[in-house]
Amino acid sequence: MSSPVSMPSKRHAAGAFPAPPALPDADDRTRDRVLSAVLENGPVSAAELGDLLGFTPAAVRRHLDHLERSGVIEVKRVAKAGSGAGRPARRYVLSSQGQSTLGDDYLNIASSALRRLQELAGEDAVREYAEERFSDMEQRYAPEVDAAGDDITARAMALSRALSRDRFVASAHSIEAKAPLPAALSSVQLCQGHCPIQRLAAEFPVFCDTETKVFSRLVGVDVRRLSTLAQGGHVCTTHIPTGRPAATASQDVAEQSGNPYQESNNQQERP
Repeated sequence: MSSPVSMPSKRHAAGAFPAPPALPDADDRTRDRVLSAVLENGPVSAAELGDLLGFTPAAVRRHLDHLERSGVIEVKRVAKAGSGAGRPARRYVLSSQGQSTLGDDYLNIASSALRRLQELAGEDAVREYAEERFSDMEQRYAPEVDAAGDDITARAMALSRALSRDRFVASAHSIEAKAPLPAALSSVQLCQGHCPIQRLAAEFPVFCDTETKVFSRLVGVDVRRLSTLAQGGHVCTTHIPTGRPAATASQDVAEQSGNPYQESNNQQERP
């Protein structure tokens, strides 16, 4: 008689060879694309996302619904230009939770350290730290912005490109004032869709203030912050006036000295 051959049980055979690591699901990859598109183009509608990514309306809405349920995007109601009192359109932007997943490592430690610094050395010490942090940005960006020449719009565009390389997802849009509006109201709207230190800046607004001053020095005019991610905006928006000359050194000195007869650039740019 031949010896019986023992066959491995299905249970044993299944355990003998570990399952290969799971590959990213096609839906997951697609949702990553949708999330990236919302980050780069938000506030953006579902129809606009479909056009950008080549998806059907049903497909893009399915992924948007999943991302919204996950808490990484949210809906903003935006009134349509020229639509009167009609129903505001749905536009998608990253939520605070979505922002926090894109690069805020060690922010809890940093926040704790800054609170301790504030307790021990006061507000001025935190401000000095913020200025030191952004001085590196200013030194790195200055050659590129200066290479754009004296035109304020060109300098703002160069600043936007530099910010994008540092993961701020920046864009710059030129707004030309047309008659009957005065040309002095022309501007560039510089937007940043991501802030790596958003939660830190929410607790310590001096970081936003310091960054704004750096932008002003880089482009050569007094700029104004219209919104920030840290204070609940869907983007950081900086208003850069382009229809009037850059501030001179004498103007800066007069403003800093509190000369009551010297009108500041902030006052001049208000309509």
